[in-house]
Amino acid sequence: MLKWRIVHIIILIVLSQVVKAQDIEFSQFYANRLYLNPALAGSEFAPVASLSYRNQWPQNNKPFVTYTISYDQYVDIMHGGLGLLLIQDNQGDGAIKTTMVSGVYSYSLNINRNFSVNTGLKATYVQRKLDWESLVFSDMIDPLYGVIYPGREIQPGSLSHSYIDFSLGIVANYKNFYLGAVADHLSEPDEAFDSDNNSAVLPRKYTVHAGAAIPIGYSRGLMKSDFMISPNILYQKQQDFEQMNYGLYFSRTNWVVGTWFRQNLSFDFDAFIVLLGYQTDRLRIGYSYDYVVSKLVKTNSGAHEISLTYLLGKTRTSCSGSHYFRKKKRIRAIRCPKF
Repeated sequence: MLKWRIVHIIILIVLSQVVKAQDIEFSQFYANRLYLNPALAGSEFAPVASLSYRNQWPQNNKPFVTYTISYDQYVDIMHGGLGLLLIQDNQGDGAIKTTMVSGVYSYSLNINRNFSVNTGLKATYVQRKLDWESLVFSDMIDPLYGVIYPGREIQPGSLSHSYIDFSLGIVANYKNFYLGAVADHLSEPDEAFDSDNNSAVLPRKYTVHAGAAIPIGYSRGLMKSDFMISPNILYQKQQDFEQMNYGLYFSRTNWVVGTWFRQNLSFDFDAFIVLLGYQTDRLRIGYSYDYVVSKLVKTNSGAHEISLTYLLGKTRTSCSGSHYFRKKKRIRAIRCPKF
């Protein structure tokens, strides 16, 4: 128990000294596609409502818990998609609570029947709240008895801070291949609670993601394979931090299995991710688990993530992609993964 308490204290010390939130890390990237890339808003054309829940380090007393809810759809008159994204993120069991409300617009340009380009803009209102009473500072700790002393740190004048953030994204789709890029935190907002005396600039983050949906199998008479593999890669850079995610999705009929590795560019592996998903024409349910393989393996219990997506319009999936049927119009959607 003392070992776990020390771990919790160290985490809170880091949080309290910097008082800076980290960007949320999802393992089901495409189940949270409005968070990943605003250009994906309306990319399925059918109206889509999604929920997700992520619990990082659940066996610790101070986990990182994130909830999201989103809605997006394609709007003919705007030649693109509109989306709304709500996020509630609790770091250190609520030591820092972050609420985000994002409005998203994407513009879709069909070059020809096989090639399309989507661009997107996301504007986000962010409110962060600090629970000062839950923070632990180094001068409060006794080596033998733990936290027993009153802290001498000065409380900020305000325990709440709000700002506006912006993101730009683009996705190109050619047949079964897709490539996207995102720039988050364009204005590099100041996250400091006491901005008069301190500064905590949120660095700009760059993301590149790419992949393919490759049907594999046979077609003989009435027998037709619906087995598909989807290799993917996702690269992120924020200031001096670089991260690479790469993996595969395997799908057949209603089931999807996925595996990912997460590492930095020095080949220091962070986590092995496994995913199991079930999908119908309208409903998708996904569960993923991050198994930590870094030096933190003894101090945390990975992360659980659950997603639920419901399509409010009629779709059909074929070897040439997912289609959304509205009146007599058929539109081809981007063939990126669903989890």
